[in-house]
Amino acid sequence: MSLMEIEVERQSNPVDMIEFVAATNDWSFERSGEDEIAMTVEGRWADYNVSFSWMEEFEALHLASAFDLKIPENRLNEVIKLLSYINGQVLMGHFDLWRNEDVVIFRQSLLLAGGAEPTNRQVEVLLSSAVDACEAYYQAFQFVVWSGVDAKSAMDAVLFETVGEA
Repeated sequence: MSLMEIEVERQSNPVDMIEFVAATNDWSFERSGEDEIAMTVEGRWADYNVSFSWMEEFEALHLASAFDLKIPENRLNEVIKLLSYINGQVLMGHFDLWRNEDVVIFRQSLLLAGGAEPTNRQVEVLLSSAVDACEAYYQAFQFVVWSGVDAKSAMDAVLFETVGEA
């Protein structure tokens, strides 16, 4: 018998922990099914539609954070270049483009193999790191799509760090 064939009985559905954390923090949410929960998180630059899905076959809790971004056809290639630059900077998770729905999406998963249960802290960090990533790069997408800036220049603009105060 291989290690992959060993079945571990899970004590609870990991989405239950997401619901508990959301309720504890007074976040509004919608439980759309046993294995899914969705919420809207207000950021500085946009509101992010965040969903968590329990993927039993992979034993992974998947997070997707999306924001609307209508991409004109003539800016599509530059947005794809930008995705490549951004994903080279992001340590955990990645950005993707769902063209048929015109959304940029940040995706990340928490592996819970062997019956591991997520903790409150893991859920909070998973959500906050996703929102932080969206906030960090939202303006780069805006620069490329609406200002006509090339991907490299957009990255340089959002990664520019100021020192001191004016």
